[in-house]
Amino acid sequence: MDIIAKISEELGIRKHQTEAAVKLIDEGNTIPFIARYRKEATGALNDEVLRNLFERLGYLRNLEERKETVLAGIEEQGRLTEELRAQILAAETMVAVEDLYRPYRPKRRTRATIAKEKGLEPLAGLISLQMIKTPLADEAEKFVDAEKGVLTAQEAIDGAKDILAENISDEADYRSRIREMTMKKGRIISTAKDADAESVYEMYYEFDEPVAKLAGHRILALNRGENEKFLSVKIEAPTEDILRYLKRQVIVRENAQTSPVLEDVVEDAYDRLIAPAIEREIRSELTERAEDGAIKVFGKNLEQLLMQPPIAGRVVLGWDPAFRTGCKLAVVDATGKVLDTTVIYPTPPQNKVGEAKAVLKKMISKYHITLISLGNGTASRESEQVIVELLKELPVKVQYIIVNEAGASVYSASKLATEEFPNFDVGQRSAASMARRLQDPLAELVKIDPKSIGVGQYQHDMNQKKLSEALGGVVEDCVNKVGVDLNTASASLLEYISGISKAVAKNIVSYREENGRFTSRSQLLKVAKLGPKAYEQCAGFLRIADGKNPLDATGVHPESYAATGQLLERLGYSLADVRERRAQDIVKKVSDYKKLAGELGVGEMTLRDIVKELEKPARDPREDMPKPILRSDVLEMKDLAPGMILKGTVRNVIDFGAFVDIGVHQDGLVHISQMSDKFIKHPLEAVSVGDIVEVKVMSVDLKKQRIQLTMKL
Repeated sequence: MDIIAKISEELGIRKHQTEAAVKLIDEGNTIPFIARYRKEATGALNDEVLRNLFERLGYLRNLEERKETVLAGIEEQGRLTEELRAQILAAETMVAVEDLYRPYRPKRRTRATIAKEKGLEPLAGLISLQMIKTPLADEAEKFVDAEKGVLTAQEAIDGAKDILAENISDEADYRSRIREMTMKKGRIISTAKDADAESVYEMYYEFDEPVAKLAGHRILALNRGENEKFLSVKIEAPTEDILRYLKRQVIVRENAQTSPVLEDVVEDAYDRLIAPAIEREIRSELTERAEDGAIKVFGKNLEQLLMQPPIAGRVVLGWDPAFRTGCKLAVVDATGKVLDTTVIYPTPPQNKVGEAKAVLKKMISKYHITLISLGNGTASRESEQVIVELLKELPVKVQYIIVNEAGASVYSASKLATEEFPNFDVGQRSAASMARRLQDPLAELVKIDPKSIGVGQYQHDMNQKKLSEALGGVVEDCVNKVGVDLNTASASLLEYISGISKAVAKNIVSYREENGRFTSRSQLLKVAKLGPKAYEQCAGFLRIADGKNPLDATGVHPESYAATGQLLERLGYSLADVRERRAQDIVKKVSDYKKLAGELGVGEMTLRDIVKELEKPARDPREDMPKPILRSDVLEMKDLAPGMILKGTVRNVIDFGAFVDIGVHQDGLVHISQMSDKFIKHPLEAVSVGDIVEVKVMSVDLKKQRIQLTMKL
């Protein structure tokens, strides 16, 4: 198979783009590096396309490897024909290769192999020729042999039928046709194991839907219900159509002796050997497809969450709410340093509201706190009431925001948090994390396993390796898009930078601690285990503010410094102008990019990127994202009434809708049908995590704690 041609066709890109990307990947370049600094080579393929390309490259290379193994295995048996070789080489999926290999794969002892040992293969051959004139029992008599364990003619016929059934089951063309028919016309049926049992799977207690129309989230829900022993799930295939097809293929001559036997054989082959295997394969394929879809949604949600704009330059009070153990507070300055921590008890059972307010007023006055970041966990609603009352009593303007607490407990108990805050308890660490999540969501959230951030669905039920790889890729892309400050970044942030491993990230931090601040990017080459290749991959994404060379604070790669110097000189600027941000109108001075790029010896796309960087050095791409809603008043669920119009933040997007935080502790659901007046296939076409949307309340169910919202105003 021509892998390059196949990938180009699938991704809708040119062959030379695929070739260049594959070559760069094989040379050990990372996806963020290729996307940012090798645009000329790949024709500016973005990181999403490059990741898809990387994934398909891995699959197709494994496929080619498997073909080699299969061909060698069949060749060893002396059964490889030219026709079979051509079929295997032309196969485009693992399933197709395994179908072709099935008849030659070493088998455990089956009914058919036992019949072959009894010498019944020639009888099976006679039956399949369908030309017997004499009664079949007379032919079978010739194979009765007590020594071999064939005692009667009927036993001989039964053994021959087992051989024929296995032959039919092993026929690759039949299997792929039956798989296709079941996918097109089959139905998924699910029933309750105990119809009286209460569970979240009640809508699946009597469920019946065509396989072809089954949505991904339903597949994952059915799987989970089955694993938790609430549901029995099966595929109902179009059995009559399949048997008709098989009989047409197998019974090629009308023969009174063999036709009835072959009819039995076809039914047995399908019921006993083909149907169970096809059902397993289809369910596995549906699950894989559903997982891939869910992982994509999870990835998009995670990207939106990580790319939320930081709230810079504010002293923030992080508040980790709780009942019995009290609310943990942490004051964090504008640089993320923890200044103070304490515990207050304004919530039940203690209800020390007055005492808590006095502590808060002191802290707000002492540290000039302007923002409170409240976690949305247990006792969040009660804490919010206290905050709102407090804000009314303050002489200065303080706002609050409710932040998603997902993953905070995982982080607080982690080895990393213990190293970061050795003298804090779990609650204090969590409160500090609440504050920092607001100041720089990306830098704080990278410390948590992406699976624990809570912006997906069914994440615990899917292929964990695949999920981790995909989400790791999303985090890597986000961190490299934003870039990090080499002198303040934590090891957990640095390890996501292109070309930097966990060990090298720790070495960078150690180097910084021993030698003080980095003053130039080239110093990175003095860090243990960071060689020239790693330097090439990481340098452009690591920023140094106030370093020796102002270009070190930009996204310009050191390999382009000479060309950038020439460019500045030609246009009448100096490096000092870049440092003082006096090159903002540089874009107006370049009239012919192509000509200038040729003269400077760089690619045109690279030149455009350099100009963009000089115009706005170290610009943060997160500035374009919607700003979070800061609140100063509270709503409760009982305050809501149908028809109310509110502003909210999209917290999670799933296959059938989106959950929106409207400031009442319980997120409301906007069903996909309520998102847009035009038809949309997936909620992501209308909203993303972090979006600020206007919604109207449709209904409120206090008992079930459910809020239905609409975006159709």
